[in-house]
Amino acid sequence: MVSRPGRGVLLLAVCLALVSGLAVSGLLTVSVTLSSSGSVKAINVEVFWDAGCTQVVSSVDWGTPGPGDSVSTTVYVRNSGTAPMTLNMSCSGWSPVEAGSYLSLSWDREGAVLAAGEVVPAVLTLSVSDLVTGITDFSFDIVIQGTG
Repeated sequence: MVSRPGRGVLLLAVCLALVSGLAVSGLLTVSVTLSSSGSVKAINVEVFWDAGCTQVVSSVDWGTPGPGDSVSTTVYVRNSGTAPMTLNMSCSGWSPVEAGSYLSLSWDREGAVLAAGEVVPAVLTLSVSDLVTGITDFSFDIVIQGTG
């Protein structure tokens, strides 16, 4: 058997290419891009995109978050009533239903009291679990309510 110079180097290069390809392939199979939307329902309060309360929020487009991502958006909540209101938020109507197991929505105004006529900014944050699988798009309803 005749040994050719460079044959071992070529074999090493092929092995490295295969290993690198497997590593890249492994990363790509873990990546998930989620398309999303959420309709906004306001009860006893109004929700706007701007502090001047001219652009009503009817839905939120969360973009394309991936596993482990958190996406935030700011809305403005107005108490258009004549008495103070306590704010709370909930989510319903997850589609697909499993999305509610991997996604969570929070905000920085839970339990806040809003005086009559007061407008406050509220930051909504959607968090995606690192373990999300099998979901490529989702939607849900965001319910912002004032009680009092």
